[in-house]
Amino acid sequence: MKVAVVGATGLVGSEMLTVLAERNFPVSELIPVASERSKGKEIDFKGKKYKVVTPTEAIALKPDVALFSAGGSTSTEFAPLFAEAGITVIDNSSAWRMDPSKKLIVPEVNGDVLEASDKIIANPNCSTIQMVVVMKPLHEKYKIKRVVVSTYQSVTGTGVKAVDQLMNERAGKDGEKAYPYQIDLNVIPHIDVFQDNGYTKEEMKMIQETNKIMGDDSIKVTATTVRIPVVGGHSESVNIEFENDFDLAELRAALEGQEGIIVVDNPAKLEYPMPKDAHGKDEVFVGRIRRDESQANTVNLWIVADNLRKGAATNAVQVAELLQRKGLI
Repeated sequence: MKVAVVGATGLVGSEMLTVLAERNFPVSELIPVASERSKGKEIDFKGKKYKVVTPTEAIALKPDVALFSAGGSTSTEFAPLFAEAGITVIDNSSAWRMDPSKKLIVPEVNGDVLEASDKIIANPNCSTIQMVVVMKPLHEKYKIKRVVVSTYQSVTGTGVKAVDQLMNERAGKDGEKAYPYQIDLNVIPHIDVFQDNGYTKEEMKMIQETNKIMGDDSIKVTATTVRIPVVGGHSESVNIEFENDFDLAELRAALEGQEGIIVVDNPAKLEYPMPKDAHGKDEVFVGRIRRDESQANTVNLWIVADNLRKGAATNAVQVAELLQRKGLI
């Protein structure tokens, strides 16, 4: 299968290449794609060298599937051109997520809705992905009414510039800044731009994307998204209110039975999920599972995942795997 990775030189694009190799996706030919200034650079994939091409050149090479992670403007411009050429696009930017004509897919949650006519498929926001994987079995069992989520998000979610800022600050060096404030030894309660309602764009993404993926607008969601000085791995404190009451052991069993979830929850041994343990892994980790004693039918959870993998690259590759299994690519 001919596979294009658009944005192959970026953080998520590089991770896509790693995940494609690790999961043995049947790549007969890799087409690494980036902007004009990266054209001709060499990318190593499974011991072979491939030259970076421009998006226009990639379309002419007719890949079967194109994994996009090159930003919203690139996706807006080029994804339709790839789709018109019969290439299935899986896009990691926010460009198509809330487009009513495009599917927003987390394979374990709503992969069954994919059809042959879906030529541009959106990959959700990293924070949303890890939360809805956990929500799915609980919504099926107890019907979710309301979700209150606070995130603790890695600097890798912003990109290389943010990682460099953190490391420069830690080393006491000056350098280019991705954030308006110091991030080392600090917490910034601000991800993406502020909206008229006082929420940030990241918070609104989590709210709107959750309803779309779950296929249920009755679920009320409120979010506060926060950047912390961690490299690799987003964490979330999630409070979920259900229509129906639950047995805690039964709820835990539902999570343990869900594909893509690992439960790490043993307070007696101080076992709970942390970003350093999720780093480089494809699963979503859940712990600190406890009843909210202030309100009926409500549970508290702590959810952790590697934002570059399940939150981006792995989810996109899993969508491609699902399309292949269904014979859609």
